[in-house]
Amino acid sequence: MAKQRFPRKEREFQNHHFDSTIWNDFKFRDDDIFVATYGKSGTTWVQQIISQLLFDGEENLETAEMSPWVDLRVPPKEIKLPALEAQTHRRFLKTHLPVDALVFSEKAKYVYIGRDGRDVVWSMYNHHSNANQAWYDALNETPGRVGPPIGRPNASIADYFEEWLERDGYPWYPFWENIRSWWAIRSLPNVHLLHFVNLKDDMPGEMRKLATFLDIPINEEKWDAIVHHCTFEYMKAHATKSVPLGGAFWEGGAQTFIHKGTNGRWRDVLSDEVTTRYLDRAEKELGEACANWLAAGDPSLVGG
Repeated sequence: MAKQRFPRKEREFQNHHFDSTIWNDFKFRDDDIFVATYGKSGTTWVQQIISQLLFDGEENLETAEMSPWVDLRVPPKEIKLPALEAQTHRRFLKTHLPVDALVFSEKAKYVYIGRDGRDVVWSMYNHHSNANQAWYDALNETPGRVGPPIGRPNASIADYFEEWLERDGYPWYPFWENIRSWWAIRSLPNVHLLHFVNLKDDMPGEMRKLATFLDIPINEEKWDAIVHHCTFEYMKAHATKSVPLGGAFWEGGAQTFIHKGTNGRWRDVLSDEVTTRYLDRAEKELGEACANWLAAGDPSLVGG
Protein backbone atom coordinates (compact mmCIF):
# COMPACT_ATOMS: atom_id res chain seq x y z
CA MET A 1 0.00 0.00 0.00
CA ALA A 2 1.34 3.42 -0.96
CA LYS A 3 2.27 5.65 1.94
CA GLN A 4 -0.14 8.53 2.44
CA ARG A 5 1.30 11.85 1.40
CA PHE A 6 0.80 14.78 3.70
CA PRO A 7 0.71 18.28 2.23
CA ARG A 8 3.67 20.60 2.34
CA LYS A 9 3.69 24.38 2.33
CA GLU A 10 4.17 25.73 -1.18
CA ARG A 11 3.66 29.48 -0.92
CA GLU A 12 3.02 32.49 1.28
CA PHE A 13 -0.29 34.30 1.40
CA GLN A 14 -0.45 37.85 2.72
CA ASN A 15 -2.98 40.66 2.49
CA HIS A 16 -4.78 43.08 4.81
CA HIS A 17 -5.78 40.16 7.09
CA PHE A 18 -3.25 37.39 6.51
CA ASP A 19 0.39 36.70 7.25
CA SER A 20 1.07 33.07 6.42
CA THR A 21 4.74 33.44 7.40
CA ILE A 22 3.65 33.01 11.02
CA TRP A 23 3.40 29.26 10.33
CA ASN A 24 7.09 29.07 9.43
CA ASP A 25 8.05 29.62 13.07
CA PHE A 26 5.10 27.92 14.76
CA LYS A 27 6.04 25.10 17.15
CA PHE A 28 3.54 22.25 16.91
CA ARG A 29 2.46 19.95 19.69
CA ASP A 30 1.30 16.46 18.82
CA ASP A 31 -2.16 17.02 20.33
CA ASP A 32 -2.84 20.39 18.68
CA ILE A 33 -6.28 20.93 17.14
CA PHE A 34 -6.87 23.29 14.24
CA VAL A 35 -10.25 24.62 13.18
CA ALA A 36 -9.96 25.47 9.49
CA THR A 37 -12.57 27.30 7.41
CA TYR A 38 -13.23 29.89 4.83
CA GLY A 39 -14.44 32.74 7.06
CA LYS A 40 -18.04 32.88 8.31
CA SER A 41 -18.55 29.16 7.88
CA GLY A 42 -19.10 28.30 11.53
CA THR A 43 -15.61 28.85 12.92
CA THR A 44 -16.64 30.46 16.22
CA TRP A 45 -19.34 27.83 16.71
CA VAL A 46 -16.92 24.92 16.35
CA GLN A 47 -14.35 26.63 18.55
CA GLN A 48 -17.04 26.85 21.22
CA ILE A 49 -17.92 23.18 20.75
CA ILE A 50 -14.29 22.10 21.12
CA SER A 51 -13.80 24.27 24.21
CA GLN A 52 -16.85 22.71 25.82
CA LEU A 53 -15.71 19.18 24.99
CA LEU A 54 -12.24 19.84 26.37
CA PHE A 55 -13.40 21.54 29.55
CA ASP A 56 -16.50 19.47 30.41
CA GLY A 57 -19.08 22.20 29.89
CA GLU A 58 -17.37 24.81 32.02
CA GLU A 59 -19.12 28.20 32.13
CA ASN A 60 -17.58 31.48 31.00
CA LEU A 61 -14.62 30.10 29.07
CA GLU A 62 -12.68 32.82 27.25
CA THR A 63 -12.89 30.84 24.02
CA ALA A 64 -11.75 33.63 21.69
CA GLU A 65 -8.67 34.29 23.80
CA MET A 66 -7.92 30.59 24.19
CA SER A 67 -8.32 29.87 20.47
CA PRO A 68 -6.80 32.71 18.40
CA TRP A 69 -6.53 32.97 14.63
CA VAL A 70 -2.94 31.92 13.91
CA ASP A 71 -2.50 33.51 10.47
CA LEU A 72 -4.16 36.85 11.27
CA ARG A 73 -1.39 39.41 10.95
CA VAL A 74 -2.57 41.47 13.93
CA PRO A 75 -0.93 41.17 16.40
CA PRO A 76 2.37 40.40 14.67
CA LYS A 77 4.04 37.04 15.10
CA GLU A 78 6.59 38.45 17.55
CA ILE A 79 3.70 38.85 19.99
CA LYS A 80 1.44 36.01 18.89
CA LEU A 81 3.88 33.11 18.83
CA PRO A 82 5.16 33.50 22.42
CA ALA A 83 1.55 33.73 23.61
CA LEU A 84 0.67 30.49 21.81
CA GLU A 85 3.76 28.79 23.19
CA ALA A 86 2.74 29.82 26.72
CA GLN A 87 -0.64 28.07 26.53
CA THR A 88 -0.79 25.06 28.84
CA HIS A 89 -4.18 23.56 27.89
CA ARG A 90 -4.65 21.38 24.82
CA ARG A 91 -4.46 23.98 22.11
CA PHE A 92 -7.28 24.50 19.64
CA LEU A 93 -6.45 27.22 17.14
CA LYS A 94 -8.00 28.53 13.96
CA THR A 95 -6.83 29.16 10.43
CA HIS A 96 -8.54 30.51 7.32
CA LEU A 97 -5.77 29.55 4.91
CA PRO A 98 -5.84 27.05 2.06
CA VAL A 99 -3.73 23.97 2.78
CA ASP A 100 -0.81 24.91 0.52
CA ALA A 101 -0.19 28.18 2.40
CA LEU A 102 0.25 26.70 5.88
CA VAL A 103 2.65 24.28 7.50
CA PHE A 104 0.81 20.98 8.00
CA SER A 105 1.44 18.68 10.95
CA GLU A 106 1.13 14.91 10.46
CA LYS A 107 0.14 14.45 14.12
CA ALA A 108 -2.16 17.40 14.85
CA LYS A 109 -5.90 17.17 14.18
CA TYR A 110 -7.63 19.35 11.58
CA VAL A 111 -11.36 20.08 11.54
CA TYR A 112 -12.58 21.73 8.32
CA ILE A 113 -16.05 23.28 8.17
CA GLY A 114 -17.92 23.76 4.90
CA ARG A 115 -20.80 26.12 4.18
CA ASP A 116 -22.60 27.17 1.00
CA GLY A 117 -20.85 30.22 -0.42
CA ARG A 118 -24.09 32.15 -0.64
CA ASP A 119 -24.65 31.77 3.09
CA VAL A 120 -21.02 32.62 3.73
CA VAL A 121 -21.35 35.94 1.92
CA TRP A 122 -24.54 36.89 3.75
CA SER A 123 -22.72 36.42 7.06
CA MET A 124 -19.61 38.13 5.70
CA TYR A 125 -21.61 41.16 4.67
CA ASN A 126 -22.97 41.56 8.20
CA HIS A 127 -19.45 41.18 9.57
CA HIS A 128 -18.04 43.74 7.15
CA SER A 129 -20.83 46.32 7.16
CA ASN A 130 -20.87 46.49 10.96
CA ALA A 131 -17.10 46.80 11.40
CA ASN A 132 -16.09 50.04 13.11
CA GLN A 133 -13.20 52.41 12.46
CA ALA A 134 -10.96 50.58 14.94
CA TRP A 135 -11.28 47.45 12.76
CA TYR A 136 -10.20 49.32 9.63
CA ASP A 137 -7.34 51.01 11.47
CA ALA A 138 -6.03 47.72 12.83
CA LEU A 139 -6.08 46.01 9.43
CA ASN A 140 -5.04 48.87 7.20
CA GLU A 141 -2.74 50.99 9.35
CA THR A 142 -0.75 48.38 11.28
CA PRO A 143 2.69 48.13 9.62
CA GLY A 144 3.31 45.08 7.46
CA ARG A 145 0.18 45.03 5.35
CA VAL A 146 0.74 43.51 1.91
CA GLY A 147 -1.43 44.73 -0.96
CA PRO A 148 -4.29 47.23 -0.94
CA PRO A 149 -6.31 48.12 2.15
CA ILE A 150 -9.76 46.73 2.75
CA GLY A 151 -12.47 49.32 2.13
CA ARG A 152 -16.05 49.73 3.22
CA PRO A 153 -18.65 47.45 1.58
CA ASN A 154 -21.20 48.35 -1.05
CA ALA A 155 -24.59 49.41 0.25
CA SER A 156 -26.32 46.57 -1.60
CA ILE A 157 -25.78 43.00 -0.43
CA ALA A 158 -26.76 41.75 -3.89
CA ASP A 159 -23.97 43.83 -5.46
CA TYR A 160 -21.61 42.71 -2.72
CA PHE A 161 -22.33 39.06 -3.56
CA GLU A 162 -21.90 39.54 -7.31
CA GLU A 163 -18.54 41.25 -6.84
CA TRP A 164 -17.44 38.49 -4.44
CA LEU A 165 -18.46 35.88 -7.03
CA GLU A 166 -16.97 37.58 -10.05
CA ARG A 167 -13.69 38.44 -8.31
CA ASP A 168 -13.38 35.17 -6.37
CA GLY A 169 -13.77 36.23 -2.78
CA TYR A 170 -13.13 39.96 -3.12
CA PRO A 171 -12.50 41.92 -0.95
CA TRP A 172 -11.46 39.10 1.38
CA TYR A 173 -9.53 36.24 -0.21
CA PRO A 174 -10.09 33.46 -2.78
CA PHE A 175 -12.96 31.11 -1.99
CA TRP A 176 -12.71 28.17 -4.38
CA GLU A 177 -9.07 27.31 -3.75
CA ASN A 178 -9.76 27.20 -0.02
CA ILE A 179 -12.53 24.63 -0.42
CA ARG A 180 -10.62 22.62 -3.04
CA SER A 181 -7.47 22.38 -0.96
CA TRP A 182 -9.17 20.92 2.11
CA TRP A 183 -11.48 18.66 0.10
CA ALA A 184 -8.41 17.17 -1.59
CA ILE A 185 -6.99 15.93 1.75
CA ARG A 186 -10.27 14.79 3.30
CA SER A 187 -9.13 11.15 3.43
CA LEU A 188 -6.11 11.86 5.64
CA PRO A 189 -6.50 10.26 9.08
CA ASN A 190 -6.02 13.57 10.90
CA VAL A 191 -8.58 15.54 8.85
CA HIS A 192 -12.29 15.68 9.67
CA LEU A 193 -14.86 17.49 7.51
CA LEU A 194 -17.89 19.09 9.13
CA HIS A 195 -20.69 21.01 7.47
CA PHE A 196 -22.71 23.93 8.80
CA VAL A 197 -25.98 22.32 7.66
CA ASN A 198 -25.27 19.11 9.56
CA LEU A 199 -24.41 21.04 12.71
CA LYS A 200 -27.72 22.87 12.40
CA ASP A 201 -29.66 19.65 11.84
CA ASP A 202 -28.04 17.50 14.54
CA MET A 203 -25.56 19.39 16.67
CA PRO A 204 -25.33 16.76 19.45
CA GLY A 205 -24.69 13.98 16.94
CA GLU A 206 -22.00 15.98 15.13
CA MET A 207 -20.43 16.90 18.47
CA ARG A 208 -20.10 13.24 19.42
CA LYS A 209 -18.46 12.42 16.08
CA LEU A 210 -16.08 15.33 16.60
CA ALA A 211 -15.19 14.19 20.12
CA THR A 212 -14.37 10.72 18.78
CA PHE A 213 -12.15 12.16 16.07
CA LEU A 214 -10.34 14.41 18.57
CA ASP A 215 -9.92 11.62 21.13
CA ILE A 216 -11.79 13.62 23.76
CA PRO A 217 -13.69 11.44 26.26
CA ILE A 218 -17.19 12.80 26.87
CA ASN A 219 -18.20 13.45 30.45
CA GLU A 220 -21.76 12.16 30.21
CA GLU A 221 -22.73 13.78 33.50
CA LYS A 222 -21.92 17.15 31.91
CA TRP A 223 -23.33 16.37 28.45
CA ASP A 224 -26.51 18.43 28.76
CA ALA A 225 -24.50 21.47 29.86
CA ILE A 226 -21.92 20.93 27.11
CA VAL A 227 -24.65 20.89 24.44
CA HIS A 228 -26.52 23.84 25.95
CA HIS A 229 -23.39 25.99 25.97
CA CYS A 230 -22.98 25.39 22.23
CA THR A 231 -26.46 26.53 21.22
CA PHE A 232 -26.86 29.74 19.25
CA GLU A 233 -28.99 31.23 22.01
CA TYR A 234 -26.35 30.61 24.68
CA MET A 235 -23.51 31.88 22.50
CA LYS A 236 -25.45 35.02 21.57
CA ALA A 237 -26.14 35.75 25.23
CA HIS A 238 -22.47 35.17 26.16
CA ALA A 239 -20.96 36.55 22.96
CA THR A 240 -18.18 38.56 24.59
CA LYS A 241 -16.50 35.28 25.58
CA SER A 242 -16.37 33.76 22.10
CA VAL A 243 -15.81 36.82 19.89
CA PRO A 244 -12.33 38.33 19.32
CA LEU A 245 -11.60 41.22 21.71
CA GLY A 246 -15.08 40.84 23.13
CA GLY A 247 -16.58 42.37 19.98
CA ALA A 248 -14.72 45.67 20.25
CA PHE A 249 -14.30 45.91 16.46
CA TRP A 250 -18.02 45.88 15.60
CA GLU A 251 -20.85 48.34 16.02
CA GLY A 252 -23.16 46.81 18.57
CA GLY A 253 -20.36 44.70 20.03
CA ALA A 254 -20.05 40.93 20.23
CA GLN A 255 -23.73 40.22 19.61
CA THR A 256 -23.36 41.81 16.17
CA PHE A 257 -20.56 39.34 15.38
CA ILE A 258 -22.78 36.39 16.36
CA HIS A 259 -25.61 37.55 14.13
CA LYS A 260 -28.31 35.06 13.03
CA GLY A 261 -26.66 31.70 12.40
CA THR A 262 -29.19 30.90 9.68
CA ASN A 263 -28.98 29.80 6.06
CA GLY A 264 -30.94 30.72 2.96
CA ARG A 265 -31.28 34.47 3.53
CA TRP A 266 -30.09 34.98 -0.05
CA ARG A 267 -33.12 33.21 -1.55
CA ASP A 268 -35.34 36.30 -1.72
CA VAL A 269 -32.53 38.58 -2.91
CA LEU A 270 -30.49 36.84 -5.59
CA SER A 271 -31.98 36.48 -9.04
CA ASP A 272 -32.30 33.08 -10.68
CA GLU A 273 -29.61 34.11 -13.13
CA VAL A 274 -27.10 34.95 -10.37
CA THR A 275 -27.96 31.78 -8.47
CA THR A 276 -27.41 29.67 -11.58
CA ARG A 277 -24.11 31.45 -12.21
CA TYR A 278 -22.97 30.62 -8.67
CA LEU A 279 -23.96 26.94 -8.98
CA ASP A 280 -22.27 26.59 -12.37
CA ARG A 281 -19.12 28.20 -11.01
CA ALA A 282 -19.14 25.90 -7.98
CA GLU A 283 -19.28 22.77 -10.12
CA LYS A 284 -16.61 24.06 -12.49
CA GLU A 285 -14.24 24.99 -9.67
CA LEU A 286 -14.87 22.09 -7.30
CA GLY A 287 -16.25 19.20 -9.30
CA GLU A 288 -19.70 17.72 -8.86
CA ALA A 289 -19.18 15.83 -5.59
CA CYS A 290 -17.49 18.66 -3.72
CA ALA A 291 -19.95 21.24 -5.06
CA ASN A 292 -22.87 19.12 -3.90
CA TRP A 293 -21.32 18.59 -0.47
CA LEU A 294 -20.68 22.31 -0.10
CA ALA A 295 -24.30 23.09 -0.96
CA ALA A 296 -26.00 20.49 1.21
CA GLY A 297 -23.49 18.79 3.49
CA ASP A 298 -24.28 15.24 2.34
CA PRO A 299 -21.78 13.12 4.37
CA SER A 300 -21.91 10.28 1.85
CA LEU A 301 -20.03 12.48 -0.60
CA VAL A 302 -17.05 13.04 1.67
CA GLY A 303 -15.74 9.51 1.25
CA GLY A 304 -15.98 9.63 -2.54
